[in-house]
Amino acid sequence: MRSPMPAPPSPREATTRAVARGVPAPSRSARSDSWGCRTESSGETGRLGLLIGRCLRGGETLALSGDLGTGKTTLVRRIAAGLGAPPRVVSSPTFVLVHEYEGRLRLAHADLYRIEHAAELEHLGLDDYLDDGTVLAVEWAERARGALPTDRLEIRLAHVDRHRRDIRLHATGPLARALLSAIRAGWPAARTQRTSRRQTTLASPARPGGQVRRRSSAR
Repeated sequence: MRSPMPAPPSPREATTRAVARGVPAPSRSARSDSWGCRTESSGETGRLGLLIGRCLRGGETLALSGDLGTGKTTLVRRIAAGLGAPPRVVSSPTFVLVHEYEGRLRLAHADLYRIEHAAELEHLGLDDYLDDGTVLAVEWAERARGALPTDRLEIRLAHVDRHRRDIRLHATGPLARALLSAIRAGWPAARTQRTSRRQTTLASPARPGGQVRRRSSAR
């Protein structure tokens, strides 16, 4: 039996370890609220999602955007895996609009593709998920029209070709900034890490009390 994977380092720990490996810490002028990468395969995109999930501490909002087929739901599936939730139960909540998954933190996964009017957002109750024990991941976040927290990590995916993606992350507040710092520090190692079959499937069912819950928008 494999020993459990240790929790990812805090942003400060990650920076300290990076410096110890000879990677210079960013200067104050070089430190940025934005960061991006180009993933060369779907597996590499999945490793970024896994890293994001492992870096989450609770209370964060992830605002995902990008054209159809860029892999927003796939990225959320790997984020769920990083949180310890079974990724095979993660699907696009296009018709139900909000799904909840249980891992070491609760993951609320919302899809705003079918939102047509701002009033519909009120019925989703996204504010119910803004607590320290929950992570809110929102696809088509640009349709929220200012309804999301001002402190969020914006994640935009864009096609390069069939397998490659340009992924840009932008932090809009201190909580998101701490998350982005940890992701940036952890990416060089995570990018080259092999994903085991168990990490890919995580086929074990959700623990009791951790069933998928769904919420629809009233129309």
